[in-house]
Amino acid sequence: MAAAMRGGSPSRARGQGRPKVAQPPRRPAKPQKSKPYAPAKLAAAQSLGLAPLTAVSLAALVAAIGVAAVLATDPRVHRMRDQAVASIDRGLIDLGLKVATVQVQGATPAAAADILRAAGLGKDQPILHLDLNAVRGRVENVGWVKSAKVIRLLPDTIVIAVTQRQTLAVWQHAGRNVVIDSEGRAIPEADPGQFTDLPLVVGEGADQAAPAVLTLLKSRGRLMDRLDAIVRVDDRRWDLRTKDGGLIELPADGTSKALDQLDSLDQQSRILDLGFARIDLRDPDLVAVRPRDAGPTTPTPANGAQAPAGNAQAL
Repeated sequence: MAAAMRGGSPSRARGQGRPKVAQPPRRPAKPQKSKPYAPAKLAAAQSLGLAPLTAVSLAALVAAIGVAAVLATDPRVHRMRDQAVASIDRGLIDLGLKVATVQVQGATPAAAADILRAAGLGKDQPILHLDLNAVRGRVENVGWVKSAKVIRLLPDTIVIAVTQRQTLAVWQHAGRNVVIDSEGRAIPEADPGQFTDLPLVVGEGADQAAPAVLTLLKSRGRLMDRLDAIVRVDDRRWDLRTKDGGLIELPADGTSKALDQLDSLDQQSRILDLGFARIDLRDPDLVAVRPRDAGPTTPTPANGAQAPAGNAQAL
């Protein structure tokens, strides 16, 4: 019989006689791979099947647009920007980079004054901040100007070089007089009262038809000098009114040929010097003339030979 051990624990005493069972070694837990950072916009772009670089670019673009939208609507950002621009402007002015002189080239004095007003350039403006394209657009809206170039000459000069529209006539229509150019375009800034030497064209459509007929008339100095007004009739043909009250009726077609007939008649009879009440050139084969004494009309063949008196008829 085994002897009892003093001071020992019965259970411990019992356990000392058992062999220890070896425990199997624990496998170390596999470290979990951390998920890469993927913002919501990037994940959404990748979900569309885009390449990683394309997805990143698209996400960055969307984010940038969002930031820009926030900044555009934030009044504090606007104030900061305005303050920064004002500070830069003051610095440029202190350096002498400011508008001191504006030169207008290629324009008459009257046109130059209108061009300067339209350009809207003030003295001491920072010259580097000027939008030259905007200045050119304002200048080309002036009726005098066909085209313009705006040049910046540092440190303090702006040059406005223009191609000016050439005045052709004064157009009278609907109770108003307007100066028109060689293309029939109105020049609203021009004062008709300052262009009394220009021919007067009258009636609807006269502005657009004037360049062609005036080209024909200006080559006939004797006739042009005697004209008081060139009247458009039904936007089809012209009546020429002379300074002494005579009337010359031109056809709707063949204006040049009709004026050649009048030249031939004037060379034979000096009719422009003698005066007349009315000359009808609407018939290409016959020139009908009413003398100033209001007698019967004398039809004249187009070749200039006087017709028999029996063929005369009143107009």
